[in-house]
Amino acid sequence: MELQEGYELPTKFQLTTPLPGSLKSSRMELTDAAAVSRARAGDADAFRELVERHSRSLFRLAFLMTGNRHDAEDVVQESFLRAFRQLGGFDGRASFGTWVNRIAVNCSLDVMRARRRDNGRLPLDNGDGAEDPVAQLPSTGPTPERIALSGEVRERVAEAMEDLSPTERSAFVLRHFEGMRIEDVGRVLECQPGAAKHSVFRAVRKLRRALEPLVSVTK
Repeated sequence: MELQEGYELPTKFQLTTPLPGSLKSSRMELTDAAAVSRARAGDADAFRELVERHSRSLFRLAFLMTGNRHDAEDVVQESFLRAFRQLGGFDGRASFGTWVNRIAVNCSLDVMRARRRDNGRLPLDNGDGAEDPVAQLPSTGPTPERIALSGEVRERVAEAMEDLSPTERSAFVLRHFEGMRIEDVGRVLECQPGAAKHSVFRAVRKLRRALEPLVSVTK
């Protein structure tokens, strides 16, 4: 199905916070399937609702994939633009959330591959401490050991995550940070569940090996 002729592509989405005049307060919330159907017919508000609904989860996924807030925002922006352009080809066999997550993973991988070509490393933080996954973890107490190790843990995690292959990193983030079932990880990565499970296993093994020296220090 093609998008209705004359349907203009939004130039910018507000990605990580609800949009002013949220549709949720102005009319009954649409299901994703209904919103997709209306968006295809030219209802810009329906696509705007999809952006509102999924932008936060996509930002979290993109941040965990790229390790950088600026790149994550770019990934989410590009993901929704791609989703908009490809909406006519969305067949509904997977949920819209799974489909747009797949697009976000591919966009994140594009960023990661470009950075590898430039011989750069994946920064874990954007410099201001915002959205730092380690900093957001609940603490059982500000012990001197925890304070001393926190910076080293972040650096080691960043290095270990970068050493994962794109598929391993994607599978690990989707399974252990996003909490997806292996079957859903496979759908996002477009592979069999067994292959997705194996990618997660390889990622966990590599990360465990990289972090083992720090674990032994805390014992």
